[in-house]
Amino acid sequence: MAILVDKNTRVLVQGITGREGRFQTRLMVEYGTQVVAGITPGKGGEWVEGNIPVFDTVREAVKATGANTSIIYVPGPGAADAIYEAIDAGLPLIVCISDPIPLQDMMRVRQYLDRSKSKLIGPNCPGALTPNQAKVGIIPGYVTIPGHVGVVSRSGTLTYEVVNALTQRGIGQSTCVGIGGDPVKGINFIDVLSMFEDDPETEKIVM
Repeated sequence: MAILVDKNTRVLVQGITGREGRFQTRLMVEYGTQVVAGITPGKGGEWVEGNIPVFDTVREAVKATGANTSIIYVPGPGAADAIYEAIDAGLPLIVCISDPIPLQDMMRVRQYLDRSKSKLIGPNCPGALTPNQAKVGIIPGYVTIPGHVGVVSRSGTLTYEVVNALTQRGIGQSTCVGIGGDPVKGINFIDVLSMFEDDPETEKIVM
């Protein structure tokens, strides 16, 4: 068991043909994450990493691939629109790495998100990783090992540091989540703690 991401997570990457999107896609695939599609308007029909199809819209990608999670590497000024598109496509989980997103944009996104069934991690976050199952974001996979300690943090760098310290002591993690430090964001500490409480694999939590 895990929370948010696991071996059944099917990821589409919004902004996959940009430098950061392409690079992080490669790392997620190398970790074993199922990256099934990418989104870049106007570049539908192209391929990334040899076998990942690119679509013009999120809705097209979801219909064609069965994706259930989006990760957003779109530059900050356009990231809010990318979140709206992922919500409208009915994706259960959206991870937004983008930074900075204007505060007023995120206030409107938050209102829209609250009327949907989607969960948002971020923005300005490192994402989520369940060891040996899925990495959706920029948390370094090599600092994690599977176990029973859930990790949640606002800071990306501190997430890596804490996880690495646990791993160095032989303490494995169930899922590692970086929620981001922006004042207006998606899920918060309370949301993640509630998920961990319902997860039979998580015995302890580090915040």
